[in-house]
Amino acid sequence: MSASAAKVSKKELNSNHDGGDETSEKEQQEAIEHIDEVQNEIDRLNEQASEEILKVEQKYNKLRQPFFQKRSELIAKIPNFWVTTFVNHPQVSALLGEEDEEALHYLSRVEVTEFEDIKSGYRIDFYFDENMYFENKVLSKEIHLNESGDPTSKSTEIKWKPGKDLTSRSSQTPSKAGKKRQHEEPESFFTWFTDHSDSGADELGEVIKDDIWPNPLQYYLVPDMEDEEGEDEEEDEEGLDDIDEEGEDDGEEEEEDDDGEDDDGEDD
Repeated sequence: MSASAAKVSKKELNSNHDGGDETSEKEQQEAIEHIDEVQNEIDRLNEQASEEILKVEQKYNKLRQPFFQKRSELIAKIPNFWVTTFVNHPQVSALLGEEDEEALHYLSRVEVTEFEDIKSGYRIDFYFDENMYFENKVLSKEIHLNESGDPTSKSTEIKWKPGKDLTSRSSQTPSKAGKKRQHEEPESFFTWFTDHSDSGADELGEVIKDDIWPNPLQYYLVPDMEDEEGEDEEEDEEGLDDIDEEGEDDGEEEEEDDDGEDDDGEDD
C-alpha cells in the first residue's frame, strides 16, 4: 500500500470521534503512513517465515523417507493391508464398489512422494500383483501446481484386460462398507486415474496424501478397535447384571429373615 493510496478524505478523517480533542488531519495521515510501513514489515516477515517453514518441511520430509521405506517393508508382510485400510476409511469406502474392492485385494504397496519443493505437487503410486483386471504393475497419478498455484494432473493409462474395465461399468454394486454410507451406486474407484477435469478438487488424492499416508495403521485397525470397545461395553453390561442379581439375592435374604422373626413372635 503506497502513501498516496493511504490518504483519506477530510470528511472520513473527521467523521468519527469520541468527544475528546480531535486529532489533526496531518497527524492522522502520518499515522496511516506509519501503519502502512509497519504492515509492509509484517508482510516481509510472513514471506520469510514461509520460506523458512518450507525449508524445515523439506528437511524433515527427507528424514522421514527411511522410516516410510521400513514401514512399507513391514506392511508387505500383512495380507490385504491396503484394501482393508481403504475399506475402513469413511471417505474412500464410499467410492468403492464390490468389484473395486476385489481389484484392490491385489494392491501390495502404496507410495506417496511429494516433489522436491513440496509446493509444486505430489505423486501417488499403487503397486499391484498379477491380477485378472489389468496388465499394469504400477498405477500412478501426479498433481502438479504451476507458479500461479493452478493444478493440473496426469496419470497412468490403465491397460484393462478384455471385459474387465471397471470404469465403463456405470452401475457397480456398492461394497458392504459403501452401502452403509451412501444410497447411490458409486463410480469406480479407478475412475480417479482418468478424471483430470478438476484437479483442484482432487479430494481422494488429498485424503490419501494427508490423512491415510501419514498413519495408515490407524485405519487398518479400525475393526479391532471397535471390537475392543464392544467387548468393554459387554463387560460393563455383565457387571451391571451381576450387581442387579446380587441386589435381588440380598433382598430375598432380607425377606426370609423377616419371615423368620415373625414366626418366632407367634411362637412366643
